[in-house]
Amino acid sequence: MNRKKMCLVLAVIFALNILAITLVASADAASYKKGSTGSVVTQIQKVLKNQGFYGGRIDGVFGSGTETALKGFQKEYGLTADGKAGPKTLAAMGISQGTTKSSNSGDVDLLARVISGEARGEPYSGQVAVGAVVLNRVNSPVFPNTISGVIYQQGAFTCLTDGEFNKPVVDSAYRAARDAINGVDPCGGAIYYFNPSTATNKWIWSRPLIVVIGKHRFCA
Repeated sequence: MNRKKMCLVLAVIFALNILAITLVASADAASYKKGSTGSVVTQIQKVLKNQGFYGGRIDGVFGSGTETALKGFQKEYGLTADGKAGPKTLAAMGISQGTTKSSNSGDVDLLARVISGEARGEPYSGQVAVGAVVLNRVNSPVFPNTISGVIYQQGAFTCLTDGEFNKPVVDSAYRAARDAINGVDPCGGAIYYFNPSTATNKWIWSRPLIVVIGKHRFCA
């Protein structure tokens, strides 16, 4: 190989190495990890706390406690348990990078997953109604004020504990999620619902009934 070709080969290798380093750095910068601070870290901590993984202070500082809690969340939901909140983990939490609010896309995906897990096989209006309950809770002073916060509140939805949340999402659930986000509310403002054939909590029967859709009773 002559000198000219050798220089060309070395130049190509150098360029590829620079590209690889840039891609790794870019991927790392897109994630939140130990040492990160800011509003997105605060939102991560809120989701982890609502879900029962985090018991520390919500201070916007990504420390060892947040890292450990995040690994627990990732293991629970089938994500790579590396303790870093990259795009996939943030999407699972319904969090958009660079903002303290859930992104519209993240909201739709997260809400659709709950609708599919809770109301798969129900009439379409019943699927929209489940989504509406989540939105009604967001607007209620007694529940968390974000979609991710409501969904990940410990013990709020059965699908998060029985595995249904992680199953493939039915197509109708995405349409139902968008309708609910756009204000469609077949349940008339309900903040609770349950299936009377499977309910084990006696308290839920005390809630004022608003409407029955499919197998679910929607209550105030």
